[in-house]
Amino acid sequence: MNSITLKIFVLLFVSVMFSCGSKNPGNTPSTVEAAEKELAKRERIQAKEAKKAKKAAYKHYWSLQSKERRKSIKKNLKRQKRIARHNKKSGVKPD
Repeated sequence: MNSITLKIFVLLFVSVMFSCGSKNPGNTPSTVEAAEKELAKRERIQAKEAKKAKKAAYKHYWSLQSKERRKSIKKNLKRQKRIARHNKKSGVKPD
C-alpha cells in the first residue's frame, strides 16, 4: 500500500470510530420518569409548532381568496353545518 491509500484508510477508520458513539451520553435521562417527561415536552413543542404552522397556512389560504370567494366559502360552510345539524336531529346517517 502506498502512503495516500494508508492515510485514506486511517481517516475513514477514525471517522467511523467517532461516529459510532452516542452523540450526547451526558444528556440521556437516567430514569423512566425523566425519559417520559422529556418525551412529553417534545410532544408539546411539536404540537405547538404544528398548531402555528396550521394557523399560518389557514391565514395564507384566506389571503389568496377574493372577497366574493371568501363569502361563497363561508356561505357553503354554514349551509353544510345546517344540513348536518338537521340530519343529526332527524336521524339520517351521512353517506
